[in-house]
Amino acid sequence: MKKIVFNLFALYFLMMLASCNSGKNENGTEFSVDEPKEIEKTVVTDNQNEEKAYFIGTGTEPFWDIKLTNSTFIFKTIDGDSISLPSVEPIRAADSNIKLYRTKTDLYEFNITISQSECTNAMSGEKSPYKVSIEYKKNEDLTFTKINGCGHYVTDYRLHDIWVLEELNGKKVGIADFSKELPQMEVNAKENTFSGHAGCNRMNGKLFFEKGLLRFVNVVTTRMMCGPGNKEGEFVKALSSSIHYKIENNRLTLSNPDKTTVVFKKVD
Repeated sequence: MKKIVFNLFALYFLMMLASCNSGKNENGTEFSVDEPKEIEKTVVTDNQNEEKAYFIGTGTEPFWDIKLTNSTFIFKTIDGDSISLPSVEPIRAADSNIKLYRTKTDLYEFNITISQSECTNAMSGEKSPYKVSIEYKKNEDLTFTKINGCGHYVTDYRLHDIWVLEELNGKKVGIADFSKELPQMEVNAKENTFSGHAGCNRMNGKLFFEKGLLRFVNVVTTRMMCGPGNKEGEFVKALSSSIHYKIENNRLTLSNPDKTTVVFKKVD
């Protein structure tokens, strides 16, 4: 009798144990209580808040890429390895557009050199305006591994809009200051081009963009005769000489070391 009671108790215990280790969800699918559905809900990747890179470099043999942001440099390889490095200010060459970034972590040391020189991707044949050279090693290693590739700066997306002139060299402007209309331009940040009206003549050109630096280059205008007192020449000169920019309150402010300023208002 005792043996029968013991067997019944053991059977009941095993049934309870099985019911605790498995179950069914509302769709009838079995799941383990050691891996509840709530765990799956926490594994969510949200890239919306990912900081935008101002420079991207890539290379082949081996494949790699590097992204420079204001707070972090992120180096990745084709094997999925990812190394986050502190953002640092570059050491600049005195006589050419070459920047050297020296950065390190507790495990790695990196020297990243970016030079303005046309570069061709060895696999795709795509041309880029910058060459990238990276030397890296683990801190305990004696020698660096060196890799080369190409790269480009990512033009500030906020520039991509239509802008109408509001101030020139600290003074408000009106239609009376120009022959036909207020100067305005449409900027294509993806193509690094702009086109518009200089007040009397049509104009177009290209953008040269690096982090914190914006220049309007290769500015070309038509050659229509303009009336007296027209400030188109002053405007085009100020636009072509600007090197710094600021965007706030729907205004684009351009300036240069000579304190020449140009202020545009965003057109909705």
